[in-house]
Amino acid sequence: MEENTVHQGGCLCGAVRFEVRGTPKRVGACHCRYCQLRSGSAFGVSVYFPHEDVTVLQGELKSYAYQTESGNTTENQFCTECGSNVLWKVGALPDYTGTAGGSYDPPTFWYEIQREVFQRSSADFVNLEAPESHATIPYYDPQVPEDERLKGG
Repeated sequence: MEENTVHQGGCLCGAVRFEVRGTPKRVGACHCRYCQLRSGSAFGVSVYFPHEDVTVLQGELKSYAYQTESGNTTENQFCTECGSNVLWKVGALPDYTGTAGGSYDPPTFWYEIQREVFQRSSADFVNLEAPESHATIPYYDPQVPEDERLKGG
């Protein structure tokens, strides 16, 4: 993919539109309970770009921030009209903005999943066969006890 490639996407109702430029720096499927809860699905797909390569073209985003057991803060950004979670920032990846893999305009799935993380809480019916796979995440280092509700399984 070329550095001048542009992809656009947005929320369900169309109020929020965004654009990304260049090649994603990381693409992953995450089976952690946080991603399951924020997406309402069995896993979340994150397509990460440097902050400067992500532009909100229109619409208003509301943020919800929370601290994970690793001590990192995650900030989810979602449409104030329909509630679609379209962007996020993760403390463990301070230079990047995550974009929702399913929020892109057609061809929606133009990227390739590079790795799966938090497979310990993966749904039994999910089999993505990513090139790289981890029970948690390589740099996972809980600083506080995990909330039992978020362990999955």
